[in-house]
Formats: sequence, structure tokens, C-alpha cells
Amino acid sequence: MKNKKLLLNTWLKGELKNKEFKKAFDAEDIRARLALLIAEKRHKLGVSQAELARRIHTKQQVVSDIETLKHSNITILTLDKIAKALNSHLTISF
Repeated sequence: MKNKKLLLNTWLKGELKNKEFKKAFDAEDIRARLALLIAEKRHKLGVSQAELARRIHTKQQVVSDIETLKHSNITILTLDKIAKALNSHLTISF
């Protein structure tokens, strides 16, 4: 029997037709994009997780958890603190 290969994009396209899956996927997609933006900006500026944590008055583990999607409930206030600590502005749009 020959194994059928399924490409991720093909599989995902099918799964996104399921409303519950799409809702969960969209929520995680937002968190993943935020985590990536924060880590990229921090690296670009040469700021360590520990230094960012110091700037926003938290622990390094919290910054790590945000960047690795382990922090499930990041607030707009926290995002604003991170943006300011990384010499940026938080912009939210609909």
C-alpha cells in the first residue's frame, strides 16, 4: 500500500472550513504573530528577554512565555508596555 502525502497547506485549507477549528486557529494565529513580532523587535534592538522583563517590571520567564505562546492571556496594557520598552508604539486596528 502506498502512503498518500498530504501537504500542510492542503490539510489546513480543508480544516479551516470547520467553523470551530477556524475560530481556534485564528485566535492562535494572532498570538503567534504577536509573539513573533515581539521577539523580532527585541532581537533587532539587541535586547535580551531579561532586559525586556526588567523594563516592563516582570520576570524573564514571563517574556519567554509570551514569545513561546505559553502565556495565554496577554493584555493590551502588557502589549503597550512591551511596545514602549522596545521604543515602539502599539497600534490596534479592525
